[in-house]
Amino acid sequence: MKKSQRLKVIIDLHARQEHDALQALGICQQKLQEQQAQLENLQSYRLDYLGKFAVRQQAGINISQLMEFRAFADKLDQAIESQQQTVSNHEREVQRARKRWEEAHQRTKSLQKVSELALIEEMKVEQKREQAEQDDRAARSGRKDGTGSA
Repeated sequence: MKKSQRLKVIIDLHARQEHDALQALGICQQKLQEQQAQLENLQSYRLDYLGKFAVRQQAGINISQLMEFRAFADKLDQAIESQQQTVSNHEREVQRARKRWEEAHQRTKSLQKVSELALIEEMKVEQKREQAEQDDRAARSGRKDGTGSA
């Protein structure tokens, strides 16, 4: 088996690994987008809640309603903070997945380059072999005609 053929098997294996890494990156990016959307929803809900509370506060509210508002607003703030941490974790995971894919992609490209060089070398060797055979045939043919001896 020629070197280029052996390398093709290895390249195919690395190409599959690269493909798997790319799919994992896509999944990580999708999860990140979902978590970012969740964070945006929480932040939007908090703004709406604060706006509604401001309107109710102008109309006048009692102390228990104020305490309930503060408690719920604190829970919203905690949820937002927690979600921000989740988004940060997913961002790091996307970065790691992207790095894994880039490394796999680079390995595949490098192996393809090595394979191309091996194929070129094999072609050169084959051309030299064919040229030598032609030269040999030409020399034998010349000797049969009697022109090969001096």
